[in-house]
Amino acid sequence: MSPPASKPGPASLRFVAGLLVVSLVSAAFAVLFRASLSFVLGHALGEGDVVSAMRRSPPWMRLLLPPAGALLAGVLVALAARKPSGHGVGSVMEAVVLGRVRLSMRVTLLKSLGSFCAISSGGSIGREGPLIQFGGAIGNLVSCKLGLPLEHARILIAAGTAAGFAAAYNTPFAAILFVLEVVTGIVVLDTIVPAFVATVLATAVTRSIVGEGPIFGARTFTAYSSWELVAHAGVGVLGALAAQGFMRLLAQGEALFERSRIPLPWRTALGGLLTGAIVAALPEVAGNGYEPLNELLDARLSAGFVAVLLVAKCVATTASVSSGSPGGVFTPTLLLGGGVGFLYGTALVYLFGPAAGSVGSYALVGMAATTAATTHAPLMAAVMAFELSGDYGVVLPLMLATALATAISRALRKDSIYTAELRGRGVCWELTLEGRKMIE
Repeated sequence: MSPPASKPGPASLRFVAGLLVVSLVSAAFAVLFRASLSFVLGHALGEGDVVSAMRRSPPWMRLLLPPAGALLAGVLVALAARKPSGHGVGSVMEAVVLGRVRLSMRVTLLKSLGSFCAISSGGSIGREGPLIQFGGAIGNLVSCKLGLPLEHARILIAAGTAAGFAAAYNTPFAAILFVLEVVTGIVVLDTIVPAFVATVLATAVTRSIVGEGPIFGARTFTAYSSWELVAHAGVGVLGALAAQGFMRLLAQGEALFERSRIPLPWRTALGGLLTGAIVAALPEVAGNGYEPLNELLDARLSAGFVAVLLVAKCVATTASVSSGSPGGVFTPTLLLGGGVGFLYGTALVYLFGPAAGSVGSYALVGMAATTAATTHAPLMAAVMAFELSGDYGVVLPLMLATALATAISRALRKDSIYTAELRGRGVCWELTLEGRKMIE
């Protein structure tokens, strides 16, 4: 039975105050995290982004920096593991839907610092993980400090998660849909209104400091014919297959590292060494994939290079994440999809000429397709790609490709990348019209 709704009064005022705090602190953390990365890379390696820093570093440094950062990240993860606590998007889902997981701020900060060490040293992981997890943790912390009832605490965790997502990608609508499609799994008005407020505030703060434009730059990829719409559907199929392969590679990598029985932090250092060996040969693999994604969307890379980059990125990300380095795989998944779409579009243009459309549009649709396939959230993926590019002309291809990718992915594997994490912990549920239902 659900707890009774809070009555108007002091508790409601505390909730509104808490929502403001969660929104602003989530945005401030995201801005600080980004600025700190740029500061460290700029002063230590002379470049503001990790790919440029790795490019200008000698091969021996590209080899040794990732394991050094991963070793330090492993130490921090080991310290965090001493305090049992949920972490990651799966635990945020459990906290919001079931209301039974306590998200520790201490653990979140330790793992965020670990992510910072791994990312700044060239690890192949995303920076969005710490930002999203911090949003959920600050929602939990503020609700505890204000003495809010359970239903308000769950809503603040969801709102903080939306704020963290929006601050990470500058995509407010996609942030809302991430909470609705991925976290809650159903539209809940009690959740969507605070999430809207948190997202608006977090995005406004982030844009006032970082900038207002789409993070991948404004582009125009207009679909001019029905043939192009059908052609983009192929990206949905390929994106689903690529996403499934990537998720299985991550799972196999995690199982392999667990069987090795190598303790932390040496396990993360080994993963960092494997990543370093790849980064030494191909510095574009370092980081979350943001820099090569921009080049993909502008069609400035050769097909051969992209094919090599995708294989190397998947292996390096698996080595980093599966060995225990804290971080996200959301942006690396975007790179995977962008690369698959780029190769597919390049082949079509080679065969059919300009009538096939823009290679960049296939890359953008591929980004959305793989995201939809891994998260089982087609609307969020389509809207996110639209917000990242600012191009309305590609909306129909985005919707078609994400729908196909989600359907194929669910047919091949019932769980998304997040529900698979929960299933591994013994938490199983299914989505119905009444919401998520636990499976015994």
